[in-house]
Amino acid sequence: MSILLTGGAGFIGSHIADILISNNYDVVVVDNLATGKRENVNNNAKFYEIDIREPVLEKAFQENNIEYVIHEAAQASVGASMANPVYDMSVNIAGTLNLLNLSAKYGVKKFVAASTAAVYGCPEYLPVDEKHPVSCFSFYGLSKYTMEQYIKLMGEANRLDYIIFRYSNVYGQRQDAHGEAGVVSIFLDKMKGGQSVEIHGDGSQTRDFINVADIARANLLSIQSECKNRIINLSNCSQISINELFNTIKNITGYDKSPVYTAPRAGDIKDSCLDNTLARELLGWNPEVSLKDGLLSCI
Repeated sequence: MSILLTGGAGFIGSHIADILISNNYDVVVVDNLATGKRENVNNNAKFYEIDIREPVLEKAFQENNIEYVIHEAAQASVGASMANPVYDMSVNIAGTLNLLNLSAKYGVKKFVAASTAAVYGCPEYLPVDEKHPVSCFSFYGLSKYTMEQYIKLMGEANRLDYIIFRYSNVYGQRQDAHGEAGVVSIFLDKMKGGQSVEIHGDGSQTRDFINVADIARANLLSIQSECKNRIINLSNCSQISINELFNTIKNITGYDKSPVYTAPRAGDIKDSCLDNTLARELLGWNPEVSLKDGLLSCI
């Protein structure tokens, strides 16, 4: 069977391509290389340099027998969404709708999509489960939640099964050290270069970090599993403050400077921790990579 993977030249998508190919799936990667890198694309994948918003996306469906779609392509920066919400909407909503229309037209069996913990906004309780109210705190979260609604309604209208994953903070190898969302890679890059490390706010804010290898494995299971038409959190279900993260990476790298504290960023929430019980129950998945081991793999 062939799996169409959007964003397969990116940080998360390239790891998903690798695990799919290692499990003998035929993978068709679609990426416009706006943020992805050609060298990230697995040599055994068929590659199309196409923007998911463009009509030419249909070519990937016409030339391949696509049975499953894994949708990772996105505008994924909170800051960029606040600065340019129109672009954020065009990629995350209009681009997804184009992909959904083609998936329905060509009889795709299951549509797996990457969403985000950002849809929950400021948590009313922790850990946040899938029943938690949605209260978007950024245009990025809003566009992803709107994307989810299109997937659900298009799925019902076209008998297109789906799984939507809400990721917590993903980190790991190939993460862009210059990308706003990649705090782990930014800290590692700065510390290894002996540069000053900035922390937005006072550093007491917490995040729930999940290694990209665990994310990739969940996406593999989504294809292999009979689970369908569900929204599922993917996380470690554990909190660490940004100050604690800084000190952990500092100890690993031997960095000898103190952080530089700056103003909080617009759109950022105070604390985040996702309940991953549903992923364990429905997919038989559990996070396997500890934060320390994951950080060491990035050195």
